[in-house]
Amino acid sequence: MPKLILIALGLALAAGGGGAAFWMRGPAPQLPGATPAALPDNLPLPPEMPRLADGPEYDRCLSLLRDDPDEAMRFAQAWDATGGGDGARHCIALALLGLGEPDRAAERLERLGASSQAGGLARAAVFGQASQAWMMAGDPNRAFAAVTIALTLAPQDVEMLVDRSVVLAAMRRYRESIEDLDSALALEPDRAEAWVLRAAALRHLERVDQAFVAVERALVLAPDNAEALLERGILRQLRGDVTGARNDWQRAIQLAPDSMAADLAAQNIQLNELGPQRR
Repeated sequence: MPKLILIALGLALAAGGGGAAFWMRGPAPQLPGATPAALPDNLPLPPEMPRLADGPEYDRCLSLLRDDPDEAMRFAQAWDATGGGDGARHCIALALLGLGEPDRAAERLERLGASSQAGGLARAAVFGQASQAWMMAGDPNRAFAAVTIALTLAPQDVEMLVDRSVVLAAMRRYRESIEDLDSALALEPDRAEAWVLRAAALRHLERVDQAFVAVERALVLAPDNAEALLERGILRQLRGDVTGARNDWQRAIQLAPDSMAADLAAQNIQLNELGPQRR
């Protein structure tokens, strides 16, 4: 699933920002984008199509990004110096991301998206990457601007609609987030991830029953989705079903033991064991 960076950010939303633990204890949850996110294991490499360039140099540079962003940067800079064009500039921007400089990467991606002679879909993908980089840099306002440009170029791109819904949630604009998710689900009604995010946004609006319907839909589509189980556990907790919440969180840990969903589920189980006075 080519969700790139925002998989982790979306999970933070589904968990209540800083995690369901914050949501259950009472303080306002820390929203995704408030602080720089950790770099993902997989960089936001472009999908098979569209691409900004073709040829062995582009393929080589993108391949290096996965394992050695320093070498990718050296390769891209040398390629750029010999006329590498959009492909080299794209690889430089993504290498900056891999080297932990998401703000510089985002600025370069925005410039590239604006100046490239590639088609609209390819440029939309670059603006989408810029948006994700701004989220990693902790700037949801600039992320929103970039992904909105992407959607002007590709208005029915489900990935971009879901991405913007996460950005809007980071800005506490939950109703607008739901509008984007509804648009995405109108195009892809079986997208479990979007149903999970919709449930989380509804929960933030205190529409718990509607949120429960949404997360149940996600679990019909993807019964072993750890993020959906995490979210349903949060909703069950809010409904007073402590046993059901614990069962969902334990299942999430079992299914994806090394994931953020598992970490958050474990935190919630621990809080329940401490008792209401310690939450």
